[in-house]
Amino acid sequence: MIAITRALDQQQDEPVFIRRIRLHARRKVLWLRHLWSATVSTGDPAITIGHGEVDRILLGQPALRFAETEFYATNPEARQSIAAIREVDLAWSNDPQWLELRQRFGLSDADCDLLSLAVAAEVDPDLMRLYGYLADQATPSYASSFIASQLFLWPQGHTIDPNSALITWGMVEVIAGSGPPTYQADRAIAGWFVGGGLIDASLGAAVELHKRHTIRSLDILYLHELNEMLGFARAAGSQFVELELVAPEGGGKRTLATQFAARSGSDLLVADARSLLGGETPPALARDRTMRVIRNARLIGAMPYWHRADQIDVVLDPKWAGAGKEVIGIGRGVRHRRGPTPVTRRSIVLPHLTKQQRVLLWSRRSGATPPRPVVEWLLTPAEIVAAAQVVEVSREAVAESCRTIFDGTMRELVSPLACPFTWDDIVLSPGVRRHLYEFEAQARLRWEVYEDWGFGRLCALGRGVTALFAGPSGSGKTMAAQVLARSLGMDLYRVDLAGVMNKYIGETEKRLKQVFDACERANVVLLFDEADALFGQRTQVRDAHDRFANIEIDYLLQRMEQFDGIAILASNRKGDLDKAFVRRLRFIVDFTHPGTEERCMLWQKSLVQRSPSGELLLDNIDWQFLAERVVISAADIKLAALAGAFLARTEGGRIGMRHVLAACRRELAKQGIELRGGELLR
Repeated sequence: MIAITRALDQQQDEPVFIRRIRLHARRKVLWLRHLWSATVSTGDPAITIGHGEVDRILLGQPALRFAETEFYATNPEARQSIAAIREVDLAWSNDPQWLELRQRFGLSDADCDLLSLAVAAEVDPDLMRLYGYLADQATPSYASSFIASQLFLWPQGHTIDPNSALITWGMVEVIAGSGPPTYQADRAIAGWFVGGGLIDASLGAAVELHKRHTIRSLDILYLHELNEMLGFARAAGSQFVELELVAPEGGGKRTLATQFAARSGSDLLVADARSLLGGETPPALARDRTMRVIRNARLIGAMPYWHRADQIDVVLDPKWAGAGKEVIGIGRGVRHRRGPTPVTRRSIVLPHLTKQQRVLLWSRRSGATPPRPVVEWLLTPAEIVAAAQVVEVSREAVAESCRTIFDGTMRELVSPLACPFTWDDIVLSPGVRRHLYEFEAQARLRWEVYEDWGFGRLCALGRGVTALFAGPSGSGKTMAAQVLARSLGMDLYRVDLAGVMNKYIGETEKRLKQVFDACERANVVLLFDEADALFGQRTQVRDAHDRFANIEIDYLLQRMEQFDGIAILASNRKGDLDKAFVRRLRFIVDFTHPGTEERCMLWQKSLVQRSPSGELLLDNIDWQFLAERVVISAADIKLAALAGAFLARTEGGRIGMRHVLAACRRELAKQGIELRGGELLR
């Protein structure tokens, strides 16, 4: 025989909700045995429903409930349990875990009764046999409203609402069957009660917890934005709050969200929206996973943060919005369905780190001198940290780490241009050269003027340096861009119009955004060759094509205004550019074909006197004749010099006037200028 008294003493080590179930069940068993002994059939055993049982049914539930209450008041053994039941009920109602659960999810007393039965069956499966006994069944049973109502004496007719918080938050799963519904506790909920993991195992590695004590090791890079978030949350009062943080990948959104949560007294539950909800995730599964993230955050008192949600539709059901202050949906792409609970939302754009912030962050990660990309490029915090981790390898490793900004997709939209030329190689009129020197100075010193001197306040939108190089073909526009890029120590990238322009609506703008964003951050010179193809004038709208073409131009206008990098527009059709673009450009540089003096210098620079080994290459070149009589562009002069060199090399001699003039006739013929026999001959 079981030593009942000693066994009861051991129950004190069980969770209070299980002890409560056992005590209530022990008293209920006394009543059921008394009831069944009075109503059991003593007649023909073939009769499965006896007379006494029929009499009991005819009494009705109110009469039976009254009789049960009277039994508890008069039965000596039942009366002995009254004090213990009152004590355990009080302990359960004050249990911190259950108090938190009630408050965070709005559970009713009946919800908690049923949930306690379901969780207890997960902890001790033998209790399912007890539930079957209480339900007068021959087999074990899951928890049910009937068992809960009988055990905890619910008011007559009370049951669980299908829209109750218990069902809404998926804390129990309905077990399919033909009879009244039975319920099984969700494993994550059951695990939380018995000290399991803090993260719902069904969410896998897509969810992680950022503890608030880690804030001590995190750099506060966005103090202004952090204070704005805290002030906004305070001003919202008891309203439901959603925050959207806008920044590129690695821009510090999660760090800022962790700092905000810590300042608010919470941990941060980070959910990877792309892993959980992306791809071909069925809508029902996506909804369940979204609910589980929000539920998990509430369960452990954390704030949920949706990572990589910019391209994922994270839909939040209004039923998941509860009373009290809570911040959910930190991240892009999160939207809330309309519901009765008011939702206050704000979008916060994280600015690029200033030069001082980049250098400070680098110094906290590495003792080495900050490399040029860290100082000059608009790197994200994650990129700076990654660069600091490879600086011990080499400085080139840092540069390669930073160049990952240009991924495979970007290579289809822009192409790098070599920059072999210096200021000594290019021949320009004094006015154009002066203009370009000024452009270089502004590009080189812009952050010192904007940040160190505080003149950034005059640039409400973009702080970039932009210019239009206008002039006929071959006048040196592209070469000037190459010279500037080399002098600034920057890479030069030319926009590939074939890759950028697309017939599908909105696709061109999307690709242009990629180009602007990447070149802005990588601190490269962006060259739009044949810019009139993109920056043409807006037209009167006659059909849908005109309307969408104008939308593209409007987007370019807006993005150019906000551009923080260096961009050069080159065009030989200045008049075809939209006037709104021209007004927004910092410099307008008009290139012209070279005059006599410039042509003379161009010939002398193009036809070098000696080879790298010191061999004399020229044979009596008349520079003045070439400059005065051969009126061609700078590009044509280079091509003629190259062709003359090949002609001379073919003959095995030095480069003479006849080689150069023959090459000049060929270049002029390309332009449709046919020379008669004696022209250009001395």
